[in-house]
Amino acid sequence: MKRRVFLKSSAAFLAFSGQLVTAQDVPDLSLLEVARVLRDQPYAANTTPLSAPFADLDYDAFRGIRPIDGVTANLPHGDRFAVDLLPPGLYFPDPVKIDRMTQGGLQEIAFSPKAFTYEPRYFDDIPETSPGAGFTGMRLRYPLNKADHMDEVLVMQGASYFRAIGQAMAYGLSARTVAVGTGGPTPEEFPRFVHLRLHPADGDAVRLEGVIDSPSLTGHLDLTLYPGRNTEMEISTTIFPRVDIADVGIAPLTSMYLKGPMLSAVSDDFRPRVHDSDVLVVQNGAGEYLWRPIANPRGVETSAFADVSPKAFGLYQTARQYEDFQDTEARYHDRPSATVTPQGDWGAGAVMLIELPTGDEFMDNIVAFWRPQEPLVAGREYRFDYRLTWTLDLPDLGDLPTIVQVRSGREHDRPGYRRFVIDVATPAQETMLVASASDGAEVTGASTFPLPGQDATRMTFLFSPGDLEAAEIRVSLRGADGTPRSPVWLHRWTPARDGGV
Repeated sequence: MKRRVFLKSSAAFLAFSGQLVTAQDVPDLSLLEVARVLRDQPYAANTTPLSAPFADLDYDAFRGIRPIDGVTANLPHGDRFAVDLLPPGLYFPDPVKIDRMTQGGLQEIAFSPKAFTYEPRYFDDIPETSPGAGFTGMRLRYPLNKADHMDEVLVMQGASYFRAIGQAMAYGLSARTVAVGTGGPTPEEFPRFVHLRLHPADGDAVRLEGVIDSPSLTGHLDLTLYPGRNTEMEISTTIFPRVDIADVGIAPLTSMYLKGPMLSAVSDDFRPRVHDSDVLVVQNGAGEYLWRPIANPRGVETSAFADVSPKAFGLYQTARQYEDFQDTEARYHDRPSATVTPQGDWGAGAVMLIELPTGDEFMDNIVAFWRPQEPLVAGREYRFDYRLTWTLDLPDLGDLPTIVQVRSGREHDRPGYRRFVIDVATPAQETMLVASASDGAEVTGASTFPLPGQDATRMTFLFSPGDLEAAEIRVSLRGADGTPRSPVWLHRWTPARDGGV
């Protein structure tokens, strides 16, 4: 890449937090340069169809393609990591250029169909070449749970998706580099990785870069991975809009929620819960902790939690016992939560929650992300820094207790009312319940009492929607002096969510 081309393409832009990024800040060969220059080129979608042996595969045939050990699997990367390179096919048709920075310089990894083995029942002779095909992502391994076993710790494959786990976890929710048009009236756009770069490992940490491309934007992902009991990521995402973008999603998390205690009849099977996450937790710029349960709605529902300089938000799995799910295979109780901790001032905007209807557990139907208040402007540059943590821990609520469970049901002796009970892991001494709902709805009979044999409090109230078809409910436990004794529990009532009144 010629330096004068780079300087011309980056003459004027806006960086996050008011800090301008100059050419002197970008090292040679940085993929940040590639993303910046690519923004000024016309978008070129991949229109080359896959050819044999990767074309027209079903799920079983695709799983029958396996990387070869020492060729495309378990490639040593430093003393603590190994790399697998992933094949095309099924949901992953688009090639991704993959290279590594080594002591000898930049090394691109060449693709060949002969770099994989193929289950004979699904495949005949394997050609030497497959025009249009390439690697579609990478998987990193690390000795998470045993010193002599290289566990999977990170997968980057499909659009701009990536997901990770820590110790004793099973894969669950995913992250993305950026979301565009999610939950909006127009079709969602899925920017995709076109280039991934793996940097030399530094002990128990490793840095990766990625370039993403789409009709509306290009972008650069800079990710440093720290595997462990909790797996941490330090991330910088830089976005280069080709057009003005009002419906962007920063640090998006994607998950699945089918059923839970609030409305288990949505799916008729033996398990009491089926979900990767069950609550959105937000620590807003005002210092409040918001606890918003997730649902499987009848139609698309969008919630916006307006804020300035959010401190953290994440999708959490709060049920952590096998008995909560009764599923020995899916291991939902071992699936990670993920929390985003912004670094620097993200300004005004909103944490967005998109809930989509689903009839099974195989579709991700929950998305949470940050949306800046002002649209991203074409020709400028925006950078967002944050920490992403994959954990089995309960949400960090500061000094506040966690919410243990929530249930609701019809109040049969008062038609038109529904009773909610919210159990909080704190004593009930000298506390009061503060509850409110949308204008036109009614909250009555709010009270608290200690749970027998437990150091916990039950908050309970009756709710009537009146003539409303949807209503927002806000509940918190306060001390006698008005100080918070619980996170703020938020809920959107609809007949489809709660079974009517």
